[in-house]
Amino acid sequence: MIENHLLACAKQVPSLNYNERPNDKVSLVVIHNISLPPKQFGGDCVEQFFTNQLDFGTHPYFQTLIGIEVSAHLFIKRGGEVIQFVPFNKRAWHAGQSNFKGKENCNDFSIGIELEGGDDIEYTDRQYQALNDSIKALKSQYLITDIVGHSDIAPGRKTDPGDTFNWSKIK
Repeated sequence: MIENHLLACAKQVPSLNYNERPNDKVSLVVIHNISLPPKQFGGDCVEQFFTNQLDFGTHPYFQTLIGIEVSAHLFIKRGGEVIQFVPFNKRAWHAGQSNFKGKENCNDFSIGIELEGGDDIEYTDRQYQALNDSIKALKSQYLITDIVGHSDIAPGRKTDPGDTFNWSKIK
């Protein structure tokens, strides 16, 4: 259930990395993956990164993230826990340079969902269940017409959610 543009079952961890949408028409869900450090799961590094709290000195990879401000609406951990960073009526910074059906700047009209994972690592059944539950709630509130991967809206630049993402598990 969604109330005031927040998913009721999600842990709320507000991010400052968002701005206003140019209009209220949300029609697209973009599925991503992330893990920090790469291919390491658990912990709260993704939460810290999306809230500008990451200590860049704690891992060599984090040096590549200095100065980057990103967010997503939702993050689904390996066990199925859902964290919300940005209300759905706001423009999260997840897609970057992107195009879908001739429309540029997909952040303007999309909801970004990050799955804890990597392009070549299988996602968990709990993640698929949480993703399906989230999409069902989104469709009940917004006019979602398409669900795509980051690679679909930024081909050549992005590869997530990767070849291991099983699209047939999305209802």
